Amino acid sequence: MLNVHTDERAWRIGADGEEAVGDQLEKMARKNPRWHVLHAVPVGERGSDIDHLVIGPAGIFTINAKHHPGAKIWVGKDQLRVNGHVEPYIRNSRFEAKRASRILSAAVGFEVVVDALVILFGVEDITIKTQPGEKDGSTVHVKYRRQAVRWLGQQATRLSDDQVEAIYEQSRRSTTWVAPS
Repeated sequence: MLNVHTDERAWRIGADGEEAVGDQLEKMARKNPRWHVLHAVPVGERGSDIDHLVIGPAGIFTINAKHHPGAKIWVGKDQLRVNGHVEPYIRNSRFEAKRASRILSAAVGFEVVVDALVILFGVEDITIKTQPGEKDGSTVHVKYRRQAVRWLGQQATRLSDDQVEAIYEQSRRSTTWVAPS
């Protein structure tokens, strides 16, 4: 009511961003059935989850949706700042992608490379000096919500249809994600 910051309000703002990103990803999958999207994938037994997991011909992507209404974002190599404050989004996204890669590789029996994508929503301005890129076998990309789906669709094909389907089938199983990582 008075724009008071509460945990509930912060959660709702974040959830709104995740839902908006999820809607766009679903539209992409409806237009091209070679893409699959899973939402709020629970990982492990400590309550963590992947906001969105996208599986398609261009690869596998863990997606973290971050809603920062009116914020100014700055991205450089391994750092993302929101209104001047460093946020751990790149580090956390890299960890999440590497963890998903280990879990999915074990589940399907072949190496699965997973990239991370941080999708920003509701921001006023984004300055990307340098994309985070590859580090320790994991690649992180930062995109504004309006760019993300188009960007995914423009990526080169890295997986066959059979690989996409095998990974998707394992990804849909809750038992896949409780594996030790």
